[in-house]
Order: sequence, then C-alpha cells, then structure tokens
Amino acid sequence: METEEELIAAAKQIMKALETNKNLTDDAKKILSNLGMQLCDITRENEQKNEVVKEDGLNEIERQLNLIQDKVLSWERDQSIIWDCGPEEAYEYLKAVDEARKLTESLERLSLNNGCEDTTLLRRAHDVLQMAMARLEEEFKHLLVQNRQPFELEHMSFRSSEDDIMEAGSVISSGDDSLEDVVQRDSMSRGPEEYIIELVHPDVIPDLKSIANLMFDSNYGRECTQAFIGVQKDALDDCIYILEVEKLSIEDVLRMEWNTLNSKIRRWIRAMKIFVRVYLASEKLLSDKIFGDLESVSSVCFVESSKTAIQQLLNFSEAIAIGPHQPEKLIRILDMYEVLADLIPDIDTLYSDDMGSCVRIEWQDILRRLGDCAKATFLEFENAVASNVSTNPFPGGGVHHLTRYVMNYIKTLADYRETLDVILKDHEREDPISFSPDLSPVSDEENTEGKSSVSTMAQHFQSLIVILECNLDDKSKLYKDDSLQQIFLMNNIHYMAEKVKGSKLRTVLGDGWIRKHNWKFQQHAMNYQRATWSSILSLLKDEGIQNPSSNSTSRTILKERLQSFYLAFEEVYKNQTGWLIPDSQLRDDLHISASLNIIQAYRTFVGRHIVHISEKHIKYTADDLEDRLLDLFEGSQKSLHGGNKK
Repeated sequence: METEEELIAAAKQIMKALETNKNLTDDAKKILSNLGMQLCDITRENEQKNEVVKEDGLNEIERQLNLIQDKVLSWERDQSIIWDCGPEEAYEYLKAVDEARKLTESLERLSLNNGCEDTTLLRRAHDVLQMAMARLEEEFKHLLVQNRQPFELEHMSFRSSEDDIMEAGSVISSGDDSLEDVVQRDSMSRGPEEYIIELVHPDVIPDLKSIANLMFDSNYGRECTQAFIGVQKDALDDCIYILEVEKLSIEDVLRMEWNTLNSKIRRWIRAMKIFVRVYLASEKLLSDKIFGDLESVSSVCFVESSKTAIQQLLNFSEAIAIGPHQPEKLIRILDMYEVLADLIPDIDTLYSDDMGSCVRIEWQDILRRLGDCAKATFLEFENAVASNVSTNPFPGGGVHHLTRYVMNYIKTLADYRETLDVILKDHEREDPISFSPDLSPVSDEENTEGKSSVSTMAQHFQSLIVILECNLDDKSKLYKDDSLQQIFLMNNIHYMAEKVKGSKLRTVLGDGWIRKHNWKFQQHAMNYQRATWSSILSLLKDEGIQNPSSNSTSRTILKERLQSFYLAFEEVYKNQTGWLIPDSQLRDDLHISASLNIIQAYRTFVGRHIVHISEKHIKYTADDLEDRLLDLFEGSQKSLHGGNKK
C-alpha cells in the first residue's frame, strides 16, 4: 500500500499535468481528473483514520498514566518504606515507574503539534516520573544505610593504642638503654590487609542496581549518584572514627604535645593500611557492583565518596611534614613515609582513571613532602648532636646518655635502610667523614673499597658517628684526670662498636668500621694503663737501691718506695672504685691487665727485698691487692683502711 505522502505527491503530479499539457484529449483529461480526485479522497480518509488512532493512543496513554499516578501517589500517602514491605511490592513499584518512563518517552516522541491537551499530558507524565524518582532516591539511600554491614575490627587484629603512648625524650635529656623502646619500630602485620568485606548486605545489591539503572534510564542519574556519594561519605567517616583517627586540623596537629602526637601518629599508621586495603577496596567493589553497567559512573561515585576521607588522612600527614624538625619525630615520619609509599600500588589501582588523578597526585605530593621532612629532620639530628654541650664531666666516666641515644637511634634507623637511601640521596656530603683524622690501622685498599661501596645512608651514619666522637672528645676534656678521660672514651667507643656488632648496623657500616673502633677503644685502654700505672710501677723498680743489706740509706729508700706505692695504690683505689665500666667483659679485661702488671711487679719487688723489709712495713699482700683491683670500676667509691695481710 502506498504511504500517505506518496498518494499526495501522485495527486499533485496529475493535477499539474492537466494544467500544463495542452495536447491531451478531453477523455484523457477526464480520466486523469477523476484519478486525482480519487487520490485526494483516499488521502483525506487516511488523515481521518490517523486522527482517530492518535486520539485512541493518547486515551490509552492517559489511562495508563492515571494508573501509574495512582500507584505512585498511594505510596506517597503511605510514607512507609517500599522495600520493607517485601520483594513483590518493590517489584511492582519498579515496574510502574519503568512504565512511567516509557510513557514519558512515547509522549515526547509523538510531538503532538504543541496542543494544549497533549502538552498537559506530557507535563503530567514528567511530574509523575519526577515524584517516583524522588521516592526511589530515598529508597536507595534507605537500602544503603539499613543494610550496611558492621565494620568488625576484631577480625583484623586492630587494637586500641591507648596503651601504646610512648615517650621520646630529646637528644639532650634522653639516652639510657630504655631508649631502645622509645624508638622501637612499629610492627605492621600484613594479615588483616587482605580482607575484602561486604559493606552492604549482598542480598540488596540487585535491588540497588535495579534502582540505579532505572534512575539513569530516566535521566535521573545525577540524583542517584549524589545519593550514593552522600551516604557513603558518612560511612567512610564512620570507618575513620572506628579506626580511632580523629578529625584534626593542621593547626591542631602543630599545637600538639609530642607525647600525644606520637600516639596519634602510631594510630594513624596502623589505621592507614586497613583503611586503604580493606575499606577503600571494599568501597570500590560496592561501587562496581551497583554501577558497573553504567560506564564510568562507578569510578565517579567511588572517587567522590572517598575523596574527603582520603584528604582528611593526608592532611594529618601534611601537618607532620610541615611541622618542626624535631629529631624524636624521625622514626614516626619514616613510618608514615613507608606506609604511603607501600600503598601507592593500591592507590594507583583504586584511582586508575582520570577521575582519580587528583587523589594520585595529592598522594605523591604528600609522600614527597614527608621525604623532605625526614631528610631535614635527620640533618637537624646531626646538628643537635654536634651542638650538645656539657659544662660538667659525666659522672664516673661511663657511657654518656648522648652516646646511648645516638647509637640506639641509628640502630633503629637501620631498619629503614632502603627508605633512607632514597630520602638522603639528594643531600650527599662532598666528604661525609672528613670531620677528624682517622688514625686506625686500616689499609688503603680497604679504605678505597669501603668508600666505593658505601650506601648513602651509611655515609650519613658514618658522618653522624664522627660528629658524636668529636663531641665525646670535647666532653672528655672536662675531666682533670687523664686516666678518667681515657676510661670515658674507651667506654663510649666500646659501646658504639658493640652496638654496631650486634645489630643490623653491622651490614650498614661493615666489619671494617667495627675493626677500626675496636682498635680505637683498645688504644684508649692502653692509654689508661700508662696514665694510671706507669708512675706507680716506677716505684717498684730497683733504681737507686744499692745493696740494702749493707747500706742503711738503701733500706730507707726501700721502705719509702714501698710506702709511696701503698699510698699511690690507695689513691687509685679511692678514685677508681667510683669510676664505672658498665660492660663486665671490658671491666674484667682491665682487671686482668692491671693484675698482670701491678701484682706481678709487686710480688717480684717484695720477694727480692723481703729480707730487708720488716713485716710491719708490708701493709698488703699480693693477694690483698689483687682482690682490691676487682673493686675498681664498679661505680661506688671506696677507701682502703689498713691492710688485710693473709
């Protein structure tokens, strides 16, 4: 059958032919005229039929629209939650709304010549659809909130850190062995980070997805995504609260006392991996399940819902990065740096497209700032060690607090070798160990090999230790007694060597460094022996004593020598029992060395001249003196009162 347009065109051609063609016979003209009239009649009949069809169609659309409107309005009056009334009611409502969408699209396609009645019907359809979309938006939010799964931290072995507050003293005031606890590195188990949890009960995911698809099909996608983003922003805030990470401004962090801040950093470190690897990964999965069929919508929803929470966590890092460069903060700064660096692959995966680029860029920027802060803090630590000044000698010549602090500090820093190599690489010294001459007996070949293979961190550690040694050398000069100077330096360098030998520092500084410092403290031990006992040993020599059996002067000298020896030994005993050598092996070594020199010389001297010395002049036996040597370096000053001859 010819279409209406084709019939009209044919009729027009016939009428034109009648007007222009003069050669037609009267019969031909009559036939063509009748044909044209018939075509016009057919066209009018078709138009009348179309009008009837259109009218019937609009009546049917209006009837359907009335039914849908009644359905939508009934739920508006009810005010109860549709999805709480069972799956059948929810299905019927979705079906009605989908029909409203289709009716609206049909009315828009008909383009009914802008008639008043037609326009009114289209407006009604839009109003019904808008009302239904608003209701679906509320139902969508309700399903997300009411079916949110609890975030169970106990499944991830996350504990409160209220009992983890640790005090980190300054480089000036701290330094005993307990400092190893102060700078102990946090252990971070990877077990809980493998969790992916269902943030919303899986039974309602199909319903959420159906609502989302229908709202997007109805051109209400923006309202749907805003509903999701708003609800999930609140959920992410709740997660951060459960992880015990407070909302703090940068100003709040900068004003905080270190003990409190230290606790919050530790809490942030433990929370960060769980938040990204567990919660954000689960949030991304939820977005994909609901909006996965809608091209880039899932990514938009995930990024927009999580961006504020991520920014809150990164703001805390930024506050630490721009804060003062206090040495006690360095371990925590490195912990934060390593957490952020470790999570970069996760962040790149979660925020892989253009929408997530803002998060990736901000993450890298904060990481760089933390690295700069760590580098500046380490250099500030070097300055603090160099500028640590004492006005009084350290009691007893023991291991100085500064030595303990520095060695325990870098012992812990050795755990961050790869990180520090990266952070410190941009600040290599031209000659990092040129602070003082190295007098240790190490070959040129070993020196060359060490310099060529030493890491950036090792160079800085060597530099720091040289700074420490220079500082200790200055502190040793506060002692008036040269022997005590040597004991002080021996104690401190021995402590340094033992710390390196028994820790990861050995792999950083190397066995060559240990050999050098073993040699150094042994030199100080030898210097102590000379400074303490050389003059005393000279009293046990026979110089000036000639044949005491026939020479009264020699016998007098002999008695005076022996008396001077006792006085000198008692003075050493009185002073050096108050001195301290904390390391028992080092203390025993000095006892043995002194015994081999002093006691043997005393035995020989007394044995050679015993016939010329009255018993009343022998104040101590060799065994007495040997026992008394064992009292030296215990840190408790004593005095000898009379002899204990055996």
